Amino acid sequence: MASFSISLVLLFSLFLGHGLVELEASHHIYNQLQISQNITYNATDQAYRTGYHFQPPKNWINDPNGVMIHKGIYHLFYQYNPKGVVWGNIVWAHSTSEDLINWISHEPAIFPSQKSDINGCWSGSATILPGDKPAILYTGIDPDKKQVQNLAFPKNLSDPYLKEWEKFPNNPLMAPNSKNGINASSFRDPSTAWQGPDKAWRVVIGSKNNDLGLAILYRSEDFITWSEAKRPLHSGKRTGMWECPDFYPVAVDNFTGLDTSTLGEKVKHVLKVSLDNYKHDYYTIGHYNYKTDKYVPDKGSIEGDKGLKYDYGKFYASKTFFDSAKNRRVLWGWINESSSVEDDVKKGWSGIQAIPRIVWLDKSGKQLMQWPVAELETLRDTKVNLENKSLDAGSFHEVTGITAAQADIDISFEITDINKAEVLHSKGKHAQKLCNEKNASGAKGGLGPFGLKVLATDDSKEFTAVFFRIFKRKSSKKPVVLMCSDQSRSSLNNNNDKTTYGAFVNVDPVSEKISLRSLIDHSIVASFGGGGKSCITARVYPTLAVEDKAHLYVFNNGSEAVKIVSLNAWSMKDAQIN
Repeated sequence: MASFSISLVLLFSLFLGHGLVELEASHHIYNQLQISQNITYNATDQAYRTGYHFQPPKNWINDPNGVMIHKGIYHLFYQYNPKGVVWGNIVWAHSTSEDLINWISHEPAIFPSQKSDINGCWSGSATILPGDKPAILYTGIDPDKKQVQNLAFPKNLSDPYLKEWEKFPNNPLMAPNSKNGINASSFRDPSTAWQGPDKAWRVVIGSKNNDLGLAILYRSEDFITWSEAKRPLHSGKRTGMWECPDFYPVAVDNFTGLDTSTLGEKVKHVLKVSLDNYKHDYYTIGHYNYKTDKYVPDKGSIEGDKGLKYDYGKFYASKTFFDSAKNRRVLWGWINESSSVEDDVKKGWSGIQAIPRIVWLDKSGKQLMQWPVAELETLRDTKVNLENKSLDAGSFHEVTGITAAQADIDISFEITDINKAEVLHSKGKHAQKLCNEKNASGAKGGLGPFGLKVLATDDSKEFTAVFFRIFKRKSSKKPVVLMCSDQSRSSLNNNNDKTTYGAFVNVDPVSEKISLRSLIDHSIVASFGGGGKSCITARVYPTLAVEDKAHLYVFNNGSEAVKIVSLNAWSMKDAQIN
């Protein structure tokens, strides 16, 4: 065995060579979930299974892993429990696609087999090395329950699906440094690696020191031997554990995605962290100095719970990758359930992946834009259209002719008179709190609430409302646009989490249209406001508004009319998944 290990180390060294590598990892545990080995599933009621979102036939999934494109094939690895519907027994499941929408399932790619991962193979990243050679870096749990970083490579590069993977024999490559106050249970999720002009690789690991969130920086000349830098790439006070750090460049003057190692004057950088304290993915935009290996957020780019989120609803443990085939940066994210564990057991599954989104920098330079990948539109089927319709105060319009439980809706509104907007007295109030106070069924404003009621019954016993409400401030001439996803009446089943989500949308309703796109998929309502400036994803489980009993409405509960400039809605066909 010793001679085999030595020769395999040499083989891996030759495999690595010199060049570009991309890495990712993420992991999150919910304490209330227990490992489950033997569960009998009740599969008779599958009304909540999605038609075009990624999910396996059964069992638990969480973080997307190893997202990449290699020789024209997209790869998605993900955390999966092959034995149950709650977290535990985690392996790396693996699926491939030619279009990011339809997927073929393969056998699990990585599972516990070495000392360095014997207690778990947690999240990680796929990397394209020089010579178009993929690699995976992932977090393993060793016999002492320490979180360490491991390396694996495809067994057969001639296999276009890369179905089998072999682990580096001298794992782990990185381990927590207790001298720096790093707890062995808080050292995970290596980011995508990038290469500086000095040809050295950099990678960050998510961690914390007490309540100080950390992106610990490591460097390597050969991608095997890593050394910890004296200072982290960045840190954040009172933010807690930084899971799933993602660090990547964005162009300042166009929509084109950039390779992770790109530097330049017309480039900014994004640092995204999944904050364990808040269960959301937050990001800042700033500048990276490769000479000092320091990232500094721009002035006004806030960290922590008051900062910008990828998604203000259900969306966690996200990861981007550079799609070299189409020169775009693609974002994946895990959407967990809002149902009870008992109901998940009845369903026989838990967790899905969000529709992949393209990500680019808004022209303001102050936030990111997100939009579903264009390939999703290939599933559009029957279409209905409505233009230039006034929606009077207190009225609604039913959208018929499509499958309301599985649809794609794109609508834009114009307001009639900004002077009719109500005054926002509470400066700095959290959007989610405002949405709870001023929900779709409650107090009517001047301009709003107006928007969509989806997965609704015809008598409004159940519905999920995605809507806008417009305010004006005495201290500012620019109006405030609030976007809400109100789940309070989404289901008669009160065992569900029916949290209402909210976000502000940076659009000027005086000079711009207010747009909303919602992807409806049985138990998913994913909404994009302002062309992708604000995103909210919700999980809902109606008991009555299911399948052909679901309805779709445009509504206006404000005291002033609004205009539907255009509405396009499509039935969505099923994707071919696993």
